[in-house]
Amino acid sequence: MRTLIYTAFVSLDGVVDSPGGGPAESHRSGGWTFKDIEFRPEAYELKGREMQEAGALMFGRISYEAFAPVWPDMADFAVVKDLPKYVVSTTLGQDALVDNWGETTILRSLDEVAKLKETDGGPIVVNGSATLARGLSDAGLIDRYHLLLYPVLLGAGKRMFSDTDREKQSLKLVESETYANGITKLVYDVVH
Repeated sequence: MRTLIYTAFVSLDGVVDSPGGGPAESHRSGGWTFKDIEFRPEAYELKGREMQEAGALMFGRISYEAFAPVWPDMADFAVVKDLPKYVVSTTLGQDALVDNWGETTILRSLDEVAKLKETDGGPIVVNGSATLARGLSDAGLIDRYHLLLYPVLLGAGKRMFSDTDREKQSLKLVESETYANGITKLVYDVVH
């Protein structure tokens, strides 16, 4: 059974979209991870570690379309270039997949994600993909959260969790650290 890890930059009020900016979101706070927060390399050690440990990457359609033209040629992401990629989408066509970023498979449902988790292999890391992450969480498919919590309140933006009325889900804190710039690393295992 594979571990599904959701990794996110998250504001104190739960916003996970547009941390690096970009045209995909309609609110004014795009790029919030780089505004008014001192860069401290130690705060991002978790991001490098998860890239080293990943057995595959998973994206929703919007995040895939944002990352696929950029990440394959970035030195910072060379370690994951040849990893298998999975895109969860009911609308993305095969012709939209880039061919210089390792094997990419389109999954059409959360049931297909659940079947993928039953296979052998290393952890599957979900980057960005707020809509997908909410669905995965609601379906009980996430096993671990890697969160970098930023000391900002954004108001607008896509939230990390849905407001679905569902069963309580307990989490076990397995790692935490607060950095001089106010960012807090939180790693939680989901108690199944």
